[in-house]
Amino acid sequence: MRKFVCALGVGLLACCLYATSAHANVLIGGTRVVFPAKDGEVTVRLTNDNELPVLVEAWIDRGDAHSTPDTVDVPFLITPPMFRMDAKKEQSLRIVYTHEQLPADRESLFWLNVLEVPPKPTGAAQGQNLLQLSLRSRLKLFYRPANLPGDPLKAPAQLTWKAVADGKGFAVEIHNPTPYHVSLTELTLTIAGKPQTVDTGMIAPMAELRLPLPGLAQKPAAGTPVSFTALNDFGAPATFTATIAP
Repeated sequence: MRKFVCALGVGLLACCLYATSAHANVLIGGTRVVFPAKDGEVTVRLTNDNELPVLVEAWIDRGDAHSTPDTVDVPFLITPPMFRMDAKKEQSLRIVYTHEQLPADRESLFWLNVLEVPPKPTGAAQGQNLLQLSLRSRLKLFYRPANLPGDPLKAPAQLTWKAVADGKGFAVEIHNPTPYHVSLTELTLTIAGKPQTVDTGMIAPMAELRLPLPGLAQKPAAGTPVSFTALNDFGAPATFTATIAP
C-alpha cells in the first residue's frame, strides 16, 4: 500500500509539472480580432509551431468561457471549423458575418476560441501512461459597425474619471462615452504623492466600470492624477494621463 501511495504521489507531481510547463503550440496572428462590418469577413492566421501535427477546432461565443462548438449561437461562420495542421505549417481561419441584427451605434464583443488537440502517441510511447492536454486560446473579437464616429485609437483619451463611495470604501468610476471598447492593462492613481496601483478591466462602449480603491481613508480629491495603459486595435499598449473630475 505504501508503495502504491508513493507511486501515485510521483505520478501526480509529474502531472503538475507537465501542466505548469504546457503552452500552446498553435500560434495566433494577433491578440485580438477587429471585425469591420463593411468588409463582411476577416481572416485570422494560425501557425503550428510544434514538431508534430495537431487537430484544431475553432468557434466563437458571446462570453461564456465554458462554451463548446455545439452550444454557441452567434452571427458568424468559421471556415474551416475543424482541421489538421501539420508541423510548422500555417492555416487561415475565415470568419464571415451572417447578418444577425447587431447594434449599429457601438461595437459588439464576442470571443474567438482556438482549441489545439495533440496527436495520439505512436511508436514506443503507445501503451505508456502519458498526460495529454488539449489547449484552448480565447481572443476578444470586436464587431465594429460601419461609420462609427471618432477614432478608436483616441477612445482611451476620452474616458472620464470620478471618485465615488463604494460600500465602506471608495472606488474610481470610469465612463466611456465612445462607441469603442477600451481595455486597460495598467492603472495608477497618485494620492498624496504616492502611486496606488488599481485593478484593471475593460470598459464597454457608452458604459461605466467601477474599480475599488482598497485601503483609502478618504475619497481621492478632484484633480488627482491618473496614469493608465490601454491596448489598441493591434494589441499594442499606449499610455495616457487624466485627472479625477470634481
